[in-house]
Amino acid sequence: MKNTVLKITAILSLTTVLLNSCGPKENTPLVYFPDMYFPVAYDPLMKAQDAYSDHENEIPAFVKNNGATGLSPVEGSVAQNKDGIFEEDKLPKNPDEYNAGYDASKTMTSSPLNPANAAKDIERGKILFDHTCSACHGTGGDGQGPIVQSGAYSGVPNYADRDITVGSVHYVLTNGRNAMGSYAGQLNPGDRWRVAMYVISAFKKNAAPTAATSAKTDSTATKK
Repeated sequence: MKNTVLKITAILSLTTVLLNSCGPKENTPLVYFPDMYFPVAYDPLMKAQDAYSDHENEIPAFVKNNGATGLSPVEGSVAQNKDGIFEEDKLPKNPDEYNAGYDASKTMTSSPLNPANAAKDIERGKILFDHTCSACHGTGGDGQGPIVQSGAYSGVPNYADRDITVGSVHYVLTNGRNAMGSYAGQLNPGDRWRVAMYVISAFKKNAAPTAATSAKTDSTATKK
């Protein structure tokens, strides 16, 4: 008797499940956490709206921007190119383009940054150089950084012996040269110019004037 009751119960339960699964889809059961089942792809600058209801999206950040999903950068985040210098579209595509670009870069004796900020730019350039470049190039620019002195790496030149300009230093930072790879991933465009300005200012005393020395000359001329 007990086995018969269990069999009947099992059959009725299975029948109920089968009937419900084959029923109409317009009356779907209540879904908890619908955003996990129906993900929403937000289009930038479009008004956000939930895909599973007729109510306007209630995400506070979207409401604050009148429903727009293109939000402003988070306070305190690092701007990727606050200097407004865009150069990655000019990257060389083959050795001939690279060599032509390197030769052209040697004619650049000043950076495109604002000359009025040259002193601060060089100061920041020193900090970036010490953190990013000195391991190989040495804090004195003599090519005797700790990695070289350890014997793990060799062939790093002394800046004083090189025919370089602020433009060629920036070009190598951006594209790499010989055994040195590109540092475009470590330094944004403006900071690459700042490091180049520092290298010329600190290690090439008799080099052509950079934006820093040009700014000083201009200010002196103005006073006269």
